Parts: sequence; structure tokens; C-alpha cells
Amino acid sequence: MDTLLDLLNSRPLINGAEQDELGDPDSGRRWAREHGGDGSLAELALLREARDVLRDVVCATTSPEALRPLLDGVRQVPEVTSEGLRWTVEAPPHARLAVAAVLAWADTEQRLPGRLRPCANGECRLFLLDRSRANRARWCSMATCGNREKARRHYERTR
Repeated sequence: MDTLLDLLNSRPLINGAEQDELGDPDSGRRWAREHGGDGSLAELALLREARDVLRDVVCATTSPEALRPLLDGVRQVPEVTSEGLRWTVEAPPHARLAVAAVLAWADTEQRLPGRLRPCANGECRLFLLDRSRANRARWCSMATCGNREKARRHYERTR
């Protein structure tokens, strides 16, 4: 789940300018390696594609059907161990991280439906996973986006 959020949040706006952690090969390789990938150019291209499609799916601007091409060549293989049955996902090496992100999204949608969402601050591109009991979290960070939004609304009310 951390890889999913990290991937979705790898393109933040900082001081109004987009900072793409996967944009240049050096930072992209570093990001991929920190998340268990190999940092190949093919992997980075697929991660950027997965990020964009997942963003659109989470924002409900595209159907989950758009994720299907990211799962080409992926298989689940059963393995019986002393602890019981375990399923292993087999994917081409350059696709492992992207596939892991798609599977994490599917797992999140199944276990925590509606809890993965974009920050409510329209000037923010980050996503959050609401783990609160009430399912009412709106901002990626209360310290930044939440306080800014509350201050903005207060200013508008008192103006």
C-alpha cells in the first residue's frame, strides 16, 4: 500500500511547480530502487503510465478497465507450503512495481472502499488513504493543506 501512495504522490506541486520524481532517469532510478525495482528505463516508463492511469481511476475520471493493459503478461501461481496455500504473482521484471501498485489499488478498493482519494485542496496533487474511523479525512496533510484551506475559508468568511 505504501508503494501505491508513494507512486500516486510522486508528482507533487511544490510552490506551484510540478516536481516529478520519475521524470528524469536519475531520480526515477533512485525512486524505483528504493521501492524494490531495478530502475530500468522500461520500468520507469511503465511506472509513469501506471501512475497516470491509477490517478485517473482514483479520481473517477476513467474506468478501472483502463488498468487492464498494465496487467498484460501477469499470472498468479499457487504454491503449497507447510503454512498452507500461497499465491505468487509472476510479472515481467520491468513490470513488477507497476503491477504491485495496481494490485495494491485493487486490495485497497476491496478492503477499504472509498478511502483512497485525492486531497480536497484543489491546488494539491497528492492522495491520501483515510484510515480514520469516521472516513472523513479530506487533506493529504492537516499541517499543510488542511490548515491552508481552513485559513482560506476563515478569511473569506470574515472579509
